[in-house]
Amino acid sequence: MAGSSREGLGERAAAQAAQGGAHRTSPRASPAQEAAPDYSHKWLVAAGVTLGSVIELIDTSIVNVALEPMSANLGVTIDEITWVTVGYILASVIILPMTGWFASYFGRKRYFVTSIVIFTIASFFCGTARTLNVLVFFRIVQGIGGGALISTAQAILFDAFPYEERTLASAIFGIGMMVGPAIGPTLGGVIVDRYEWPWIFFINLPVGALATLLVGAFVHDRGPARRPGKIDIPGFVLLAVGIGTLQFVLERGEHFEWFESSLIYFLLATSVVTLLLMVWWELRVPEPVLNLRVLGDRSLWSGSVAGAALGMGLYGSVFALPIFCQQILQMDAESTGWLMLPGAIGSALAMVMIARTAGRGKIDSRIFVVIGALILSYSMFRHARFTLETSQHDMFWPIALRGFGTGMMFVPLTTAAMAGLHGRELGEGAAIFNLSRQLGGSMGIAALATLMTRYGVQYGARVAENISLYNPLARQQIVGMAQAFMSSSPDTATAEQRAIAAVRLMAQAQAMVLTFEQIFRLVGIIVLAIIPLVFLLRKASGPGPVNVH
Repeated sequence: MAGSSREGLGERAAAQAAQGGAHRTSPRASPAQEAAPDYSHKWLVAAGVTLGSVIELIDTSIVNVALEPMSANLGVTIDEITWVTVGYILASVIILPMTGWFASYFGRKRYFVTSIVIFTIASFFCGTARTLNVLVFFRIVQGIGGGALISTAQAILFDAFPYEERTLASAIFGIGMMVGPAIGPTLGGVIVDRYEWPWIFFINLPVGALATLLVGAFVHDRGPARRPGKIDIPGFVLLAVGIGTLQFVLERGEHFEWFESSLIYFLLATSVVTLLLMVWWELRVPEPVLNLRVLGDRSLWSGSVAGAALGMGLYGSVFALPIFCQQILQMDAESTGWLMLPGAIGSALAMVMIARTAGRGKIDSRIFVVIGALILSYSMFRHARFTLETSQHDMFWPIALRGFGTGMMFVPLTTAAMAGLHGRELGEGAAIFNLSRQLGGSMGIAALATLMTRYGVQYGARVAENISLYNPLARQQIVGMAQAFMSSSPDTATAEQRAIAAVRLMAQAQAMVLTFEQIFRLVGIIVLAIIPLVFLLRKASGPGPVNVH
């Protein structure tokens, strides 16, 4: 009776949509009502879409370690070469929320394959570029292709695995999500040190070709696609302008000194007005480019907010730690990259454990998110205890715990956020969830970069006040260092000046340590703030279907 009733509701909703009067999302079909898919090639599907996602994530971070050699080779400044990174991120973030609509219009498989091909071809032309304008142009094209891969891959994976194995699909996807950004700096450091910078793009070619073959051969869209009718051009324009200007403010606000710049004021005002208009418009049209109606699902909107907070903490810590290692501990790019690997390994272990545990017993997945948040927050407070004397060995467990906590949170949070979505709504919900995480990460990086500057000035001024010959402790250290400099100095005055300069450098380094201590502690607090949001998610137990109520 229940099944017949739901089918009748679905038929009436479809009839209303055909008449053009449907202004809300049709009732969700249960997994049993969808056409029985073929799961025989699910691991090959997983390999194909994960490869496509991983190369996109690697390219987000791998370029950062190559900016200096790129700058020297192309004859431009470091400030100009940063557009290689900014252009890619802007393009990918603008296209990200539109991926659900594009996947519905062209079909997930066709859209995913086309995006990989665009990304791979653009990678080739990035590697062959010999001017900054050409390189930035093809990085933007690469971002257009790459922005589609994450959300579309997630939706394809959820369709390729049985409903009761969604946690396993999330674990596979999550391993790529965590490992990709972690190995990006390591891989980039190795390539730049031993080869030339174009190879950071050329390595995408074989991986992209293999992903294209696997997805083309084994991915099949489930059932007939409900293709959108009229193209929502106003929605496209409003979304692109709103998200693009917001991301530009987050990426370049620190460079323009934030609200001391009229450009930042103008772009932020443009973003706010445009996004408000976009929300108003998208809720009125029957076929929106960004289906905000899926946010009526409690788990999706609460999971998206939690995902944004997780993005702030995760991307913020990944942003701050390499700077600490390279500027404070004087480590090179390759050594810093290798230091980050325990985090990737910890994430992978946590996701495998989550997948195996979820398949064996009925455990509320929200418990994993809470435990993961506590572990991640604890690791951030351990990061806050790093000093100038901290060795790589001392940093191993805090970094590994950070990865493990993130892995424990990511899989059940992603699964729970989209637990009530099926069919076309999967792609639309995945786009919103991943956009929230990406924007949260951008906000986290922007905020921490600003705090890094302000804390650095604040602590630097406080420490500098005490570097004086009139301070007994400072004078004792200066005298001791002056004696050490006497053998290589022409006179006592010169040795004393060198000693004062050395003590000031040490004090400045200590001020930077205090700055990073505050930053890591703040990240830990942000992660703890996620916990109350977890209990707004629907309770999902064990391997069975999520209870949607």
